[in-house]
Amino acid sequence: MLLSTHLIQIGSIIVSALAGLTLIIVRIRAGKQPTTLRKIAIPPLGMATGFMMFAFSATHIPWVWGFSSFLTGLLIFAFPLIVTTRLERVESEIYVRRSKAFIFIMMTLFVIRLSLHRVVEQYMSIPQTGAIFYLLAFGMIVPWRIAMISDYMRLQKVES
Repeated sequence: MLLSTHLIQIGSIIVSALAGLTLIIVRIRAGKQPTTLRKIAIPPLGMATGFMMFAFSATHIPWVWGFSSFLTGLLIFAFPLIVTTRLERVESEIYVRRSKAFIFIMMTLFVIRLSLHRVVEQYMSIPQTGAIFYLLAFGMIVPWRIAMISDYMRLQKVES
């Protein structure tokens, strides 16, 4: 039992690292192509399907924990993403321009997440830990994408 739990934890870290690396690569590539409102809005909408995990009792957590996790993502972790993501108009197209600090920020957020993960796992099960960090990530992506949508709409209006 202890070995399987340990293997699940290692697998979770590896999957998280690969997902983070994929995110960084996708975001860097995205800056080379024009963006659209759809491209900005789809990630949080797609991520919202993750709320289905809460249909399973193994992921149930107290409301206070979930709300706190969501607010932490919203109020703390979203900020660096918002301030380092800029949209700019190039002729008639709008491009996402990220600061050179984007990769550093994403890696720092990943290290913080891994560090916190070990602490949180001491108090709850692996599925509950996943639920907590899902809510943290969702709380982080929603304001980031709302800020991007706001910038996109402002730039669209400038063209009109």
